[in-house]
Amino acid sequence: MNDRTPAKAVTLRDVAAHAGVSPRTVSNVVNGFAHVSPAMRTKVQASIEALRYRPNLLARSLRQGRTGHILLLVPDLTVAYFAELAHEVVERAGELGTTVMVDETGGDAGRERAMLDDAAESSWVDGVLLSSLGLGSTDLDGMDLAGMSTRMPVVLLGERTASSSLDHVGIDNVAAAHAATTHLIECGRTRVVALGGNGGPIDATSQLRLDGFNRAMTAAGLPVAGRHVGTPDYSRESARAVVTDLMDGPEPPDALFCFSDDLACGALRALYDLGIRVPTDVAVAGFDDAGVSAYLTPGLTSIRQDRTAIARSALEMLYERKSGHELPPRDVTVSYELVVRESTNGAAVTRRS
Repeated sequence: MNDRTPAKAVTLRDVAAHAGVSPRTVSNVVNGFAHVSPAMRTKVQASIEALRYRPNLLARSLRQGRTGHILLLVPDLTVAYFAELAHEVVERAGELGTTVMVDETGGDAGRERAMLDDAAESSWVDGVLLSSLGLGSTDLDGMDLAGMSTRMPVVLLGERTASSSLDHVGIDNVAAAHAATTHLIECGRTRVVALGGNGGPIDATSQLRLDGFNRAMTAAGLPVAGRHVGTPDYSRESARAVVTDLMDGPEPPDALFCFSDDLACGALRALYDLGIRVPTDVAVAGFDDAGVSAYLTPGLTSIRQDRTAIARSALEMLYERKSGHELPPRDVTVSYELVVRESTNGAAVTRRS
């Protein structure tokens, strides 16, 4: 027979008695309120540790109207940009005491819609950060997001081609693509090809990057017809196969503007296998400045997005919505940089927007 009785759970009042303070003071410390003096915070924290007090986080979050969890939906975590963006969101959310659950949508509109519906109908997350390839603005507006946002904030990461009831944070993809293409032209290239975007309906982000490419080419008096080559997806292997065929054509390009660094990596591999020199024969520029880009040989010229600013701005907007602030849809544009490396002109410089 076991004569032991379960240990009594330590309560907030126990901590208050141990520290010689009021229960409200302990509550202020546990909830991280800034008006508590450093000395008092240290005193209460010592009692919390001595008694091994564990706050009831669920009850606290329910009182505050927060779960402490958010959902991040991205198309594909094998794509460097989305993996690195997810890392930034997790880091910035951690500063707020928020846990991030990450899921992949495959860029499929049906899956994106179903996951948004599921999150909105439940109460298990404070909101959703959505990086969408499948859902266009028309799809999003048709989902009654205005009504959904009263229950669950949704912030769109990336780009959209029309107005939407969603808060949005991203870079100016048109201007960034224009800058990258102009750089290639200034390097003396005249047969520039834009690489990326699905062979079928092009996603919003790729369309904006193509618009920037076309504007730069037109401004330089260069033709745009036939200068965009789509890829089945954003994988390196797709780019390798497409560029291999492209270089075997009657008028091979002397420069490639790739819509992502993953595509640029595949292009570099194809050119290497074909014995084509970069940048002497073909210059290559990417987009996103993935962590590996600086370590390639040659180093990859790319557009660097401020992922930290994207993550921080998105979280701020989400929790402002969660707090019940009545605000119109907001559009936050963060900075980008053109990071020039050896793949275009053999020198490394950085040009900021």
